[in-house]
Amino acid sequence: MPRPVTLVLGAAAFTGIANAQQYKLVDNFTEENFFDNFDFINQTDPTHGLVNYVAAQTANNQRLAGYYSGGVYLGADHTNQVSSDGRPSVRVESKKTYNHGLFIGDFAHMPEGCGTWPAFWTYGINPTWPDGGEIDIIEGVNAQETNAMTLHTGAGCSVTMGDVHSGTNLTTDNCNDNEGKNGCGEHSTDTTGYGSGFNAKSGGVYAMEWTSESITVWYFPRDSIPDGVLDTDTPDTSNFGTPAAQFIGGDGCIIDDHFMNHVIVINLTLCGDWAGKVWDEDSTCTAKASTCNEYVENNPDAFTDAYWLVNSVRTFEQTSSSKRDIPKPFTA
Repeated sequence: MPRPVTLVLGAAAFTGIANAQQYKLVDNFTEENFFDNFDFINQTDPTHGLVNYVAAQTANNQRLAGYYSGGVYLGADHTNQVSSDGRPSVRVESKKTYNHGLFIGDFAHMPEGCGTWPAFWTYGINPTWPDGGEIDIIEGVNAQETNAMTLHTGAGCSVTMGDVHSGTNLTTDNCNDNEGKNGCGEHSTDTTGYGSGFNAKSGGVYAMEWTSESITVWYFPRDSIPDGVLDTDTPDTSNFGTPAAQFIGGDGCIIDDHFMNHVIVINLTLCGDWAGKVWDEDSTCTAKASTCNEYVENNPDAFTDAYWLVNSVRTFEQTSSSKRDIPKPFTA
């Protein structure tokens, strides 16, 4: 006997497919395996910071990298005055490269204070920057109180902003980093998401989703991390709520043409092309020294809180989208 079905005539037609962005765990980098899976990059800082990126052994000997309070510690020297050679600090990059995925960083602390320029980000190593793209998940400088989320590409990528928190502002839609451009940014007004405000809440969690259609960033303060973010190996981003930033591709920017072969980076540089350039615009910092370099060279105590404390960095790959066939109403 046919199954009885109640028909609602005149209802809007269904699309026929419902999708959910579901993922499965690939990597879980914690204090147990972090240093086995990240390389120390001790080359000259490409952003011209007053920093001396050191190798792994030096970082260990000088206590700039190691284990602290159940997490991975990555920081700058805070005991010595330095010369123009730069203040010792660290930059680490994942040994693996990635194309698409979900990336979740759980941080108990991040660097703060005048002269600092910390970042948690990814970039393409082949082709070389900026043609492989860059995704800045956490970034800021000096006494900045809010987070700047930014994409950098070569020519030919302009994005639109998705449905994000009301406090997020699109600074520019052109992601081209050639000819002196600075990428396309979405800047938050949430003072708990960066610097001293972030640290006052014992940190929090940032998640970045990279698909062929868009690049999305969520931020969860420590006291309001929803179920399904840290407590599962199979997260579903449809449950993450409204994002802090979302860059949507399309005709103006084919995401897969501009973002590929990324490594994960955590670093702390000082002064340089951003923190040094805008020093005079920060009244908190200019009250301490006339230039960023002068401040960094002569005030080691100022960098006591200039460190990352990483609980974990996890990466996920997308499973087949959950799909459900929905019966379509017939036309009477």
